[in-house]
This record gives sequence, structure tokens and C-alpha cells, in this order.
Amino acid sequence: MKQDLLVCISALSGLAGLAGCGQAQKQEAPNLKRPNVIFIYSDDLGIGDLSCYGATKISTPNIDKLAAQGVQFTNAYATSATSTPSRYGMLTGCYPWRKENTGIAPGNSELIIDTTCVTLADVFHEAGYHTGAVGKWHLGLGPVGGTNFNGLIKPNTQSIGFDYEFIIPATVDRVPCVFVENGRVAGLDPSDPITVSYDHKVGDWPTGEENPELVKLKPSQGHNNTIINGIPRIGWMTGGKSALWNDEEIADVITEKAKNFICSSTDKPFFLYMGTQDVHVPRIPHPRFAGKSGLGTRGDVILQLDWTIGEIMNTLDSLGIADNTLFIFTSDNGPVIDDGYQDQAREMLNGHTPMGIYRGGKYSLYEAGTRVPFIVRWPAAIQQPCKQQGLFSQIDVFASLAEIMEMPLAKGVAPDSHARSQALIGKDQSDREYVVEQNLNNTLAIIQGEWKYLQPSDKPALEFWTKTELGNAPEPQLYNLRKDPTEKENVASQNPEKVKELATLLDSVIASK
Repeated sequence: MKQDLLVCISALSGLAGLAGCGQAQKQEAPNLKRPNVIFIYSDDLGIGDLSCYGATKISTPNIDKLAAQGVQFTNAYATSATSTPSRYGMLTGCYPWRKENTGIAPGNSELIIDTTCVTLADVFHEAGYHTGAVGKWHLGLGPVGGTNFNGLIKPNTQSIGFDYEFIIPATVDRVPCVFVENGRVAGLDPSDPITVSYDHKVGDWPTGEENPELVKLKPSQGHNNTIINGIPRIGWMTGGKSALWNDEEIADVITEKAKNFICSSTDKPFFLYMGTQDVHVPRIPHPRFAGKSGLGTRGDVILQLDWTIGEIMNTLDSLGIADNTLFIFTSDNGPVIDDGYQDQAREMLNGHTPMGIYRGGKYSLYEAGTRVPFIVRWPAAIQQPCKQQGLFSQIDVFASLAEIMEMPLAKGVAPDSHARSQALIGKDQSDREYVVEQNLNNTLAIIQGEWKYLQPSDKPALEFWTKTELGNAPEPQLYNLRKDPTEKENVASQNPEKVKELATLLDSVIASK
């Protein structure tokens, strides 16, 4: 049983010890009960997309407020430069490159996380929390062989520790364009069953390739299969007309579901894992936000994302539970500008820099691929908001939250996650020993201190569609991020000993589990 893997032995250091500021003694800290926990993954959001991180062409007041009331990380990383593996790593505490089938998942993928794996949701559930997954999922559903969306979908998120689910199965540019609630497609008419394929066309619904005249948002590359709401998608589907989402309303729908989950969790602490569809393509803002940013629809959905965060914050305030709610906001990977639709994202940048000063972007091993915004607010434990400059990885969220909940983990659970709760709440500014990054092609890099090493790779130098630099090169790459944060100068040839040292360290991490 999963529960047997959770070791209920002598407790770790108490929450009161975690709550003190600076060198404050234990008796000076507040007497905290276990906090509610909210973890929100935005999608394809760059470190340069938020005004609290220096953006000047767009304003994100709610996210800025979250940062001003908590800990704003300046040196935090997703495990991977794409969606599925980053989410896998955070929820399992295991580097996704250790496992097969953790790449970008199609919309009819089986559940990628093994049901025998102890997930972060399992730990919260074992600790007596009400657990919920809302919004973008992208970790598969159902058994090996593909998902049948016409009955009870098992296994689902409830098979890996979540009590409640209301999820987007994959991404909003992939079929099926429906929500799944507690194992069933929401609003599905049984007389109109859903068929999904990623191999060939099914049914007679128009496609972007065959019927471009029916498209209201034209593809720039790919994205020419079944048209839903005037938008051609990746993959083919037919059926389920009553269950299809309205793209303009997705943010409203999932935000309302998240708020309802919070409001229904009054009898016990809760853990909410929420994935927004913003700012992933297709970028279809609600009319409230359309045209408001001056940066095109990509900017508009950043405003929509900020609204979502504000709605969650307001809900906590209205219930009087904000102080003892640990709220984490971050992104699954770095930004991408043109990711498949002619939405004028590049033409409308107007000087905005989603990547900040960094090289690469989504899909890439360079810094903009995995260096992401990361904000933690927990007023009861963080009385002195601050900037966290220490090296931090999302892989450590699992063990750090388990430590805060005083839930020791058995050997083999979250094997790559390190308990760094003091760093999470800004009391420890030291660097993680190292951070491992992964690009689209599973090429790895390792950061230690000021140095970053990229392992040699014979994979393509550029991502085919977006032309993003992937960081793949036949020779080793070494960058001094303190002197050269933009990774312009490969200094491997000048520092052979450092190359050898970091290559050996990366090899030892790869071989360690």
C-alpha cells in the first residue's frame, strides 16, 4: 500500500521552528497549525512576463502583491523545459528523465504516474488534507492503451491522492477539448460518444488542413487537425459536442472550480494543485481582457492570469484563511512567443521581453527554458517578505512541503527531492548543492554555484517549429552565470577541470537512483 511508504516515526523539527524570522528563538515564533497549501502552475510564463520581475510593458498587480507579501525567488528552476516532465517531477519528487514516457503527452495518453508511486497528493492525503486538482493536467488519464472518455476514466488523479478533480486532460491546443470531473467528462451526452486519435482522422468534423476557410485563428505551424470553436488543434476528435469547452471561458470556469474547492474545504486543511491554461496557445482571452494589454492576445492572457491569482487571493481573504495558507505560484517552464498560431505575439511585443535577459525559452537547455518565476506567500510564517536569491529547484517542493507537514518520507519516496523548507519560506538563502535541467530532447545541464555545464548532444540545435535554441551541441558547454547570465561565452575550453568536475557530478546524479 502507498500508505505503508509514509513513515510515521519521530517528527521532524516543528512548525514553530520554521516560522521564526532570522535568528529568532523557537519560543518567539507563532504557534502554527498545518497550513492550507495552494500550488499554482501557470503555463509557458516567462520570468520577464511579470512586473514584479521587472516587466515594464505590462502590469500584474495581483501577482506583484503576492510577491510583496512573501518570498520572491530570483534563482528558481523548473526541472524541465516542457510541461509534462516538469509536472511529473514536482508531483513525484523524481526527475522525469529517469522514467520512460514522461515527454510531452498527447491528449489520449494513459496516466503517466504509476498508481503505486507515492505522490505529493498522497502525502497530503495521508496527513488528513482535502486534496484537489483543478485546471491543466497533462499527465495522462486512464489505462495503458489510451483513454476512453465515454465512461468512468480510471485511473485518474483520484488514483494518485486527489479527492477531487476538475481538469483539462492535456493542453488547450490538443483534443479532446473537454473537462474531466471526478473521472467523467463533464456534460457529456452518452448518445454522442467521444472518439480521439493522434494517428489519423476520425469522424467527419472539419480540420484546419482541409477547411482553412472555417478557421478564425490560423496556425503558423502544426495545429491543423480538428477545428473546435474555430481553432484547429493537435489531434483529431469527433463527438461530445455538449461537453466542448468555450475557450474564452476556460479561465473563468477553472477559477470558479478552484474557489468552490477552497470554500468546500472548511472542515480540514486543504491542498489545491491548480494548472492554468494561461499563457499557453491558443491564447484566447475572455472579452474582459481582450485588447487590454496593448501586447496582443499573449499580453491579454497574462492579464487574465493575474486576474485568476487575484480571485484566489480574494477567496482566501473572504474566508479569513489567507494567513495560514501557503501559496506557491510558478510556471512549468519558460516562455515561447510563436508556438503554433498566427496570434501576432511577436509583432505585438512592443519591447516586452518574456525571456528577460536570458537565452533560449521553452524547450531549451539555456536559462530561459527552465529559470522561472517562483513566489511563496505564507503570512503566518513569513513575517518579513524578501527576495530569495539562493539556487532552488521545483523538484524540492515535494520534500519541503512534507517537512513542513511533519510527514517523514520513506526511502524511495520522492528520491530526488531535498527537504528545504527553510529555503522555501526565505529563512535560508543558501544555494541548493546543484540544479539539474532537462530540455525537449532529454539533454541535461547541471548548475552548481556560478557554473553551468551542458552535456554534449547530437540532437538538433534548434527546435524545428519555433526555431528556439535547444542548447544541444556536440561539444561540452560551460558558462559562468555570475559573469555571463546570458550564456554568450562558452568557456569550456578555458576551464577543462571545471568541465570534468561538473560532468562527473552530473554523471553521479544520473547514476544515483
